[in-house]
Amino acid sequence: MAKLYFRYGAMGSSKTANAIMVRHNYLERGQRVLMLKPRLDNRDGETMIASRSGLRCHCHFIEDLDRFNVRDYDCLIVDEAQFLTRAQVERLVRVVDIDNVPVIAYGLRCDFRNELFEGSQWLLAWADTIEEVKTICWCGKKAVCNARVVDGKVAREGEQIVLGGSESYVSLCRRHWKDGNLGSFCNLNLED
Repeated sequence: MAKLYFRYGAMGSSKTANAIMVRHNYLERGQRVLMLKPRLDNRDGETMIASRSGLRCHCHFIEDLDRFNVRDYDCLIVDEAQFLTRAQVERLVRVVDIDNVPVIAYGLRCDFRNELFEGSQWLLAWADTIEEVKTICWCGKKAVCNARVVDGKVAREGEQIVLGGSESYVSLCRRHWKDGNLGSFCNLNLED
């Protein structure tokens, strides 16, 4: 029986790298995978998914899902699932329940204000299996919050969706997110 999986984690927890590796595992076993992301996420190019570690793969847009016969695939993998709408999550539920095709969705749980994204809310409500992809704060504790950094400080206001990566966001434990304590974030050089 197919399941809907929601694998969530804070920024930098290797969700995208994990999604690409799961795709690789399916392909290595001769199975077909449909990689999807929301059209909104254009940071890596229109039809590309790329991890910070350098892994990349081709994808399609979730908005175009109905153009595909999902029964031709052994699995659907969705990256940046926090940006999904309720209707898109409902569509993925139908893929699992009616078409009997497993769906693995990767995304953030909460935004920089520690509030649920729409897609994450409905994935948490309807997923058969919910798994956390863990990462750590600069202090070594588990990071559960995504801090948006503006002018070297943790932002508390602004639009919910502002695309960015390590230059704009850092994962923090709840205490350091609440205190606005970035530790050595502003001194990091991720190219080393």
